[in-house]
Amino acid sequence: MHLQMTNEPITIDVEASGFGKGSYPIEIGLVLPDGAPHCFLVSPPRTWKHWDAAAEQVHGITRETLFSYGRPVQEIAWRLNELLQRKIVYSDAWSFDMSWVGKLYDEANMQQTFKIADISDLMDDAQRAHWDEVKQEVAQDLGLRRHRASGDARVLQETWRRLQRQSL
Repeated sequence: MHLQMTNEPITIDVEASGFGKGSYPIEIGLVLPDGAPHCFLVSPPRTWKHWDAAAEQVHGITRETLFSYGRPVQEIAWRLNELLQRKIVYSDAWSFDMSWVGKLYDEANMQQTFKIADISDLMDDAQRAHWDEVKQEVAQDLGLRRHRASGDARVLQETWRRLQRQSL
């Protein structure tokens, strides 16, 4: 187990139905500062039709899985607000993740009570320069076989943690 550092970031990752216009969130994963993971499969509303087979190859989540195990957008939006109210959560693809989470909140007709920011905002230039290298090491060390949102959020948090330790 790792040593708890102060002010560890909450990290978030979003898997989506595709990579471009019309895509929507299908899985939202986050890891809290204490390492507790949370993951939500999204049941797509009827109006969300876009599906990209190439994206499915990356995350391995089928539409059938979403319809069987996904939760309604209102439930997920409420739960995220409960967990993250007035906090900043960090992503390494914040512009995409912010857009997809915004789409979830628009569909739920709810106000998002947290902010998504770029995890690189928490690093200096030297740490940013080593991000990709350390992230690959972390992913290997954690041995995560699937590309899924909560696992990816865990990789982000652990990568940030290692970069902080290297700076000490």
